[in-house]
Amino acid sequence: MHRRGVLAAAFAAGVGVAVPALAQDAKPDAPKLDLAKIDLPKLPPDASVKQTTRVAGKTLAYTATVGVIPVRDEKGKVAAEVVFTAYILDGAKGPNRPITFAFNGGPGAASVYLNLGAIGPKRLQFGAQGDSPSDPPNLTDNSATWLDFTDLVFIDPVGAGFSRSLVPMDETKKRFFGVKEDVAYLSRVVYDWLLKNQRMASLKYVVGESYGGLRAPAIGHYLQRTLGVAPAGIVMVSPVIDYRARGHTDLSPLAYMITLPSMAAARYEREGKPLNAETLAEVEAYARGEFVTDMLKGQSDPAAVSRIVERVTRYTGLDPALVRRMGGRIDTPTFLKELYRDQGRIASIYDANVTAYDPFPWAQTRRAGDPILDSIVASTTTAMVDFTTRTVGWKVDGRYNALSDEVNDNWANRSQAESVEDLRQALAADPKLKALIAHGYGDLSCPFFASRLIVDQMPRDAGAARVTLALYPGGHMFYSRPGSMGSFRGDVMKLYGVAA
Repeated sequence: MHRRGVLAAAFAAGVGVAVPALAQDAKPDAPKLDLAKIDLPKLPPDASVKQTTRVAGKTLAYTATVGVIPVRDEKGKVAAEVVFTAYILDGAKGPNRPITFAFNGGPGAASVYLNLGAIGPKRLQFGAQGDSPSDPPNLTDNSATWLDFTDLVFIDPVGAGFSRSLVPMDETKKRFFGVKEDVAYLSRVVYDWLLKNQRMASLKYVVGESYGGLRAPAIGHYLQRTLGVAPAGIVMVSPVIDYRARGHTDLSPLAYMITLPSMAAARYEREGKPLNAETLAEVEAYARGEFVTDMLKGQSDPAAVSRIVERVTRYTGLDPALVRRMGGRIDTPTFLKELYRDQGRIASIYDANVTAYDPFPWAQTRRAGDPILDSIVASTTTAMVDFTTRTVGWKVDGRYNALSDEVNDNWANRSQAESVEDLRQALAADPKLKALIAHGYGDLSCPFFASRLIVDQMPRDAGAARVTLALYPGGHMFYSRPGSMGSFRGDVMKLYGVAA
């Protein structure tokens, strides 16, 4: 491979180069690639464009900027370059105008999903039944954007979007691909953006989706405690804030307990029932009561097994024979495979009522990808690259990672990751800090009932009274539904203290 080709491969990888793949193509005596000695093409200088959008009956004029925040090592050398997309309202504004920093999850996801799907000034339709990855990337005004009450900065962690590491993979993993390391450098990126743009006096908010929902309270607490930049609010969108509750074992009923209400919500929606607190009250009470005690009795009590089978069948809509064979212990992959098996379709973990044709309908276990995930990566990548390079004019030459498998595969210690302690401590330290946890009822990737149980264990006097759990029809990306996105905007405005 010519040196120019090596540089292109290194840049496209985002977090270094695919050294093993290159080594396979090279001759045995060829020199090994040393990334530290390669000068990657420089990222372009910050670029901006003036735009407008319509929200709440008003036309907002704003400036969209794509730029870079360098991440430096202990010696001051740039170890990574983090790319951001900022939307700043034009015109005179007070020094306290809120600024919101947004992160998606993965790990390895770019912030495009929150940006173009939920809260940015322009919107791309994705994540709903019938959306296609080959749909044209048409951006329209987002009537549910937050821009009228806060400026917005979307941050892509190392390896996601156009953000990249400038050090070898071994060092990249140590510096950027761990729970604590991730929080530390991203918090510093927030601090550096505030410093660079003279926004230290602004009210500050942090929002994160999915794994970004775990990031949000951890970054908020790190900013508050370590960097001296205290956020006024934290928003967690479809979050997983404690991975330890997700493991399926015969002894612990917790993983089955937190998914059952979302399975029931999917059935209720198919039956045309309204999704609200009243509709879900019965299954939530059962999940945290009789379901737990009967599961702990196990096979020593056949009557308990029969009760579980009857209730789980009723809530999930699955074949009673299947539920009995599994003792009422329905894991998520089985649920998604079996729910529409007789129709030859497979359900999405992000919204169990969004389906696609199953390419392997006779397989015993799931072999297909996810209906939502397989659709959104292409559409969001196309839309964001076009917006960044053509509309804004940030002329980058490299690959955009809407969702990086490389980052995800190399992430360390995720199974024990949690930020509940950070959330508790941040709330206790600041009596004015507020938090919002938002979920879609039908999300099985990050079930709402886990957040319900977590909040219920928090002391009210130390902050739980300032945490709001809001639930909406839909799944992980509930904002793909206009009604849910509008309700979400209303709940966020309350957090920010803005009149609807």
